[in-house]
Amino acid sequence: MKKMTGQFRATTWDPLLIVSQIVAMQCVMYVGLGLWMVVMDTLVGSSRSLDHLFKYQEIHVRDVNGKLVITAFVLNALVGSLGLWCIVQRTKQCLDFTCTVHLIHLFVCWFYNANFPNAFSWWLLNIACLAIMCVCGEFLCMRTELQAIPVNLGPKVDL
Repeated sequence: MKKMTGQFRATTWDPLLIVSQIVAMQCVMYVGLGLWMVVMDTLVGSSRSLDHLFKYQEIHVRDVNGKLVITAFVLNALVGSLGLWCIVQRTKQCLDFTCTVHLIHLFVCWFYNANFPNAFSWWLLNIACLAIMCVCGEFLCMRTELQAIPVNLGPKVDL
């Protein structure tokens, strides 16, 4: 007999599900960012490069290219929030998955550049994108979680 825990959903430790969700969220982040970068690079006629995704020196407001990289990251945070809504589907887990995705991005950038990102603009942009992704994802998940649950058990009776 299953013991009632007082929670709406049964929560069990499922490492395969968690790892699958992390991988899926990382894919959503990089595919979305790649697509946004293609759009931005096409707008200005710039050459496509992985540097736009991973080199922290590309994040600046000195010229149009840097501003478009920033724009792509911010728009991708919105795509990430949609990923949280579709993949994670839990308001309580949005912050965890958002931080995990951005932590993995930090390690990838560190590896790609062969040194730790020390540009203030890189940190500011990633913290802003983390906040946007988390808050928007929580909003979407909360709207879904708070939808009314239909309890129609039989024909409606007017009294």
